[in-house]
Amino acid sequence: MTILEEIVRTLSNPAVYPEITTRVETTQTQMSIVFLTDNYVYKIKKPVNLGYLDYTTLAQRRYFCEQEVTLNSRFGGDVYLGVIPITSEGKTITLNGTSEPIEYAVKMRRLPADRMMDVLLAQNRVTPEMILRVAEKIAAFHANAASSPDISKFGSLETITFNTEENFSQTEKYLDQVFPKTQFNAISRYTRNFIKNNAELLKRRVIEGKIKDCHGDLHAQHICFTTKGIAIYDCIEFNDRFRYVDVAAEVSFLAMDLDHWGNPDLSQYFVTAYVSQSRDKDVLKLQHFYKCYFAYVRAKVSCFKSEAPLVSPEDKAKALKEAQQYFNLAESYIE
Repeated sequence: MTILEEIVRTLSNPAVYPEITTRVETTQTQMSIVFLTDNYVYKIKKPVNLGYLDYTTLAQRRYFCEQEVTLNSRFGGDVYLGVIPITSEGKTITLNGTSEPIEYAVKMRRLPADRMMDVLLAQNRVTPEMILRVAEKIAAFHANAASSPDISKFGSLETITFNTEENFSQTEKYLDQVFPKTQFNAISRYTRNFIKNNAELLKRRVIEGKIKDCHGDLHAQHICFTTKGIAIYDCIEFNDRFRYVDVAAEVSFLAMDLDHWGNPDLSQYFVTAYVSQSRDKDVLKLQHFYKCYFAYVRAKVSCFKSEAPLVSPEDKAKALKEAQQYFNLAESYIE
């Protein structure tokens, strides 16, 4: 049994936690494993290098756990509680022990699952008023988000092209297995043409300071309507290139996800509400391009998840089906 497997086995036991819990639920992505107790969440990062992130050393995993807590405190309120060392006391793995850490976990308050936006969307319980509140919160966050010459560089044509071409190169191995080559060709051709034909607009966005330190992974699963307000969590901490984005890209990401959930009316209402709050009308010109880009990103991530260690056959099949849905959605935005 590997150290990771031993940690997973240990943290799956309710008795190991400092607070009383009746059960532990475990979920995972291609980059992390999450343990949900009755009231808290513990998340460890897998020792993987996926190209766009590198968690292969313990020092890197500790650093990115700390980054996750710091960055999410910008809009997560009191959800993030800190970084907890996982130690080995002899042959016993413990949380927050006194010996040298063998791993680290991010500790969070557990948010109400029935108030997550994706859950509410599936139940057709998200209203325009709720979408307006989200648009107002995101517009306010963007208005105060950090920007600088170094951050603005990530909005350059070179970086945008690098990001899109990386998507294409990292998904070539799934051609004719997960999605057809004709679809790949159509999306890549549209993407390259858009960048070429809208170069001046994209350059102007940089000059106007529209590239900011954003969330980077803003979709329905990361938004919760709590009794205290709207909690937004799980931003990208592992790669500045994906978090330093045009605010129009961030808005388009959530709009794309609302489309994915079969709510194009709410999607457009969200974009319109954001533009009304921010006065940033260029979002309307850029939304299809960025929707296409982020749908493709979500498809890629689902492909990666299907190949992640410890993923069950059922979860693999689910991930591949989801990837196909996102590839289809990306193609639907081609103008």
